[in-house]
Amino acid sequence: MRGRLLLAAVVVVAVLPMTVRGTPCGADFDFHLQNWLELARSWHDGVAYPSWDASANFGTGEPRFVFYPPVSRVLGATLGIAMPWRWTPLVFVALALGAAGWAFRRMAMRLGAGETAATLGACLYVANPYLMFLIYERGALAELLAAVWMPLLVEQSTELRAQSSGTAERRRVAALGLVVALLWLTDAPAAVMGCYLLAVLAAVRAGMERRWAPVVRAVGGLALGAGLAAFWMVPAVAEQRWVEIWRAVGPLMRVEDSFPFHTLRLTGAPAYPAEPGDLVYYNAVLHAVSWIVGALMVAAAVAAWAAWKKRNAAWLPLTAAAGVACMLQLCWSEPVWRAAPELAYVQFAWRWMLVLGMAVAALAAMAMGRGRWPQRARWMGAVMALVFAGAMAAVAGRIWWQPCEAGDSVPDQVAALATTGTEGTDEYIPTPAEQDAVPVGVPTCRVLRGADDEDAAVSGDETWTPDAAAEIPADVEVTRWGVQDRRVTVTAQQAGFAVLRLMAYPAWRVTRNGAELRAGTPRRDGLIAIPVAAGVNRIAVEWRTTGDVWAGRGISAAALAVTLALGWKKRRKRPGEHDRNADRRQSDIA
Repeated sequence: MRGRLLLAAVVVVAVLPMTVRGTPCGADFDFHLQNWLELARSWHDGVAYPSWDASANFGTGEPRFVFYPPVSRVLGATLGIAMPWRWTPLVFVALALGAAGWAFRRMAMRLGAGETAATLGACLYVANPYLMFLIYERGALAELLAAVWMPLLVEQSTELRAQSSGTAERRRVAALGLVVALLWLTDAPAAVMGCYLLAVLAAVRAGMERRWAPVVRAVGGLALGAGLAAFWMVPAVAEQRWVEIWRAVGPLMRVEDSFPFHTLRLTGAPAYPAEPGDLVYYNAVLHAVSWIVGALMVAAAVAAWAAWKKRNAAWLPLTAAAGVACMLQLCWSEPVWRAAPELAYVQFAWRWMLVLGMAVAALAAMAMGRGRWPQRARWMGAVMALVFAGAMAAVAGRIWWQPCEAGDSVPDQVAALATTGTEGTDEYIPTPAEQDAVPVGVPTCRVLRGADDEDAAVSGDETWTPDAAAEIPADVEVTRWGVQDRRVTVTAQQAGFAVLRLMAYPAWRVTRNGAELRAGTPRRDGLIAIPVAAGVNRIAVEWRTTGDVWAGRGISAAALAVTLALGWKKRRKRPGEHDRNADRRQSDIA
């Protein structure tokens, strides 16, 4: 109980700057907040698992939820419904840190650390500089939530058990599959790192045990986890051809741009199509992560040496994990990044600090050992943990804190959702649309002479202005404008095109007077243009479940059945308990 209280106190200290100053607006914060707000609106509209973000691109939408994992937005939306939105980021962060500390403490105790050592290691993990950087500088809240699952991944792949029956081994595969699935459903870059981390741990364990069981367990867990997450993963992979997903690894988002200990410049090769202000901010981020990486590398070396002195069996796997995480953040590892499958989608080399910070804290816990600590030593450890958390919170609150600009704060984002909508995401824009071609304030529906009329080149922050020469007189009645269900009745005096405030996407099913149509003539701004005839045109646009979605759901259902079968544990009979069926069979024979 005292350990849990100390861990809770460290979490409170870590979020103290947010409690005093409000929510910092890191680079990714508005993206996550918009996800929470949009999901809450979808639930209110009766859509439990939406694929479409209706408020993006100034109300024209984008298929963001097809591609971005669901766990973090479900948690954020649930909290936002239960409390005022201005409190939601603080509670989200506190819950994520608390759950990460609980998971780490459990892992450390399973790997051989004593209760006190495991608690102090959990405090180091919760307040480590990279997690503070994620909260206060980056606002990368999904990656923060992924920090909950990383220790559980290490536990299930590294824990030593003297004798493991076939049933116990199957249950470990099921547990490992659940953790892998949760990683994929929380943050894709963290999941890629987790899969490679699992491969390293399995290889080391196989060498230590001189048998293939750890490798077989890891392969089974990876396959099972991918199957459980297939309901999201299959559409996310299959529908990449419908969006500009390549922008996710464009300039300033590539691994070669993110190695610590160097600076990017506007001139030279490669050239960066970015504003000077973007490079100034990006170089500031590189400067900050370079200091954190350097500190964690030194701490990893010291902790590994101290853990080795204790002869803990988990020392070698954890040291290997720390070594791989360090190596992949150095520029000479670029060939590995290019050769390893999907590793480039981690985007930033310094993201491996998520693994490195956990490995450092775990090695420190191993170094503290299993012995029972004297009362005075426990108090000293608690004080030092609180001092460390306070120091990290002070650094984060003064150096890494990102103030909110106009339009980025929580109240501004809530207001934007209800009015103009929000900006879109580069990599989720449906092809062949151009994101900068969508102005603010486009009408719900307008009837034009040509499909591409009023499709002028504009910047995304400009306000729409009507073109009387391009419009056709018509009565427009919007009968429903839901998240994934739009219905409009257009009574036109002559044939033309009804242009909806809605991005075209292959998953939309468009009907006019009950007859299904193609999505419409492509426009540069990506909006749906539907041909209408003179007279009454009843238009319905509904989101349909595509074949890849059904395939993903089927795979997940099969994987869930396998998981339940592997995790099934027969109830053990108590001593002296009779088998009534056996007695009945005996009486039948008599």
